[in-house]
Amino acid sequence: MSNGERKGPEYPDVTLAVIAGGRGERLGGVAKGLLEVEGRPVLARVLDLGGLFGDGLLVTNDPEPYARFRVRTVEDVVRGRGAPGGVHAALVGARTEWVLAVACDMPFVSEAAVRVLLGARGPEVEAVCFTVGGRVEPLLALYRRTLAPSWGEALKAGEPSLRGLLSRARAALLPEEALRAVDAQLRSVVSVNTPEDLARHGATLPPPFGKRSG
Repeated sequence: MSNGERKGPEYPDVTLAVIAGGRGERLGGVAKGLLEVEGRPVLARVLDLGGLFGDGLLVTNDPEPYARFRVRTVEDVVRGRGAPGGVHAALVGARTEWVLAVACDMPFVSEAAVRVLLGARGPEVEAVCFTVGGRVEPLLALYRRTLAPSWGEALKAGEPSLRGLLSRARAALLPEEALRAVDAQLRSVVSVNTPEDLARHGATLPPPFGKRSG
């Protein structure tokens, strides 16, 4: 084996968790992870990061559209809570200490941005997120699995947002400049979930949604 060849995942203590959420109602009901950018499903592009990590999973209550990707799926534990419930489900389902949560409609997440998050972990840190435009980006973020019990109780009590959950954690909030240093256009936090987003970022609906008669 050559000195440059990597043995196993670089981050064995991290699970890549893709948060699929529901279908895109503004996009005709398509499963958002199947939207295509540069000819590939967004989910496939996100899963390209998986080789870095010890495990991977997909959080979805509707796994059938994603069966061909052959990734382990988990469902929400606390139903009806949207993205906060999805991240909580990832924490419950993870088999590693850390979880990298990525939304399934983010086609441009860069490995460099992920490495910035990973580099900000510490013994007292429970979450690592970027702040962009003064707002926390909770769907490209790292979370300790140990947050699951307290976040589950908060969700059951009606906590409506990931930002609210983060206020209960010891979070390292990285400034926008930390992301711009490796991703000048902030493309890593771009999401594609409206017709306008499709046009802006060159995304297309997958077949049969992308086929139009006449």
